[in-house]
Amino acid sequence: MNRPNTTTGAGAREGSRQGANLLAVRSHNAALVLELLRRAGAEGVSRLELAERTGLTPQAVSKITGRLRDEGMVSEAGRLVSTGGKPRTVLRLVPEAGHAVGVHLDRDELRGVLVDLAGAVVGERRTAMDLGAGAEAVVGQVVALVTEVLGGDSAADVRSLLGVGVALPGPLDHVRGVLHRVTGFPEWDGFPLRDVLGQRLEMPVVVDKDTNAAALGLAVAGEGRSFAYLHFAAGLGCGLVIGGAVHRGARTGAGEFGHQVVQLDGPVCECGNRGCVEALCLAAVARGDVEEAARVLGVGASNLVALLDVDLVLLGGRIVAGEPERFVRGVAGVLAERARRTGEQAVPVRLAFGGRCVVAEGAAQLLLGPLFGRGVG
Repeated sequence: MNRPNTTTGAGAREGSRQGANLLAVRSHNAALVLELLRRAGAEGVSRLELAERTGLTPQAVSKITGRLRDEGMVSEAGRLVSTGGKPRTVLRLVPEAGHAVGVHLDRDELRGVLVDLAGAVVGERRTAMDLGAGAEAVVGQVVALVTEVLGGDSAADVRSLLGVGVALPGPLDHVRGVLHRVTGFPEWDGFPLRDVLGQRLEMPVVVDKDTNAAALGLAVAGEGRSFAYLHFAAGLGCGLVIGGAVHRGARTGAGEFGHQVVQLDGPVCECGNRGCVEALCLAAVARGDVEEAARVLGVGASNLVALLDVDLVLLGGRIVAGEPERFVRGVAGVLAERARRTGEQAVPVRLAFGGRCVVAEGAAQLLLGPLFGRGVG
């Protein structure tokens, strides 16, 4: 099926071609330069500073920035006041030179954002959805949502569309974009979501687990090189960043945080085990006991900290957003008690991005991140 008609029309198709050009400029050195320009923001940075911070020669920096200017990704932003010698030209990233759509395909909700090179959300849509409604119905809703995001008020600003990133519950094969037995939705096992959506939308599509996408987005935003993102919504999962990169495990199955057993005789979980953190937390929320849900979440987080020695725990998802202070306080309390027992410093706990679309924005970074040296693995 051809791409659905949108108000972007031929402009969107041209944007996809320009987006391919953006991906072509990707290289290690160019990524270093782009990342520094992104961090500098509107104030920009001089070529000499870029050379000093990257360790590249001034000639190499001039060549890279010249190419980036030709691609429309970098522009001059004035000159620094001279302290002797020739004034330095300041360069800045052009945020509107590239965009990506990020889609969070949750069990019961669909959310899409349009994100520019600087990571700013310039368009957003959301709608109710049932992941169990069948592949055809769900794919149709995703296509409609992407159409709406690209056809919104921000569409005129889209000059270079790199593609669409889709994040949803796992397990899945992010390399081939094929779903496995999503917990509670076994009918999705083996569905080639990336290829099907790519054909329908006629643009590049990348698929990944919701928690991995969120972790990537948080890493790009500067949350650190070692943290765990716990996502509590219709289910409970975890995204891990270790050494500055998203950690997927040998079979891309890392982060199945919700299915660690903490009560051997506990309630049956949808995964088939008893006493999983996810089952216990959801049961506590269902009976209105937020403190107990936060305590159990903290126990799971404590196990994770003990195993991986991360520096930070971030909380997100709709259930956490409904009672943010109580969840942060409850999880932090369990981790503080662990620190008292071990004599270590307590690992900090805080909300991820407040009310922002953590997963959807992270899904967009599946396409944008590699430009800045943030590979998707």
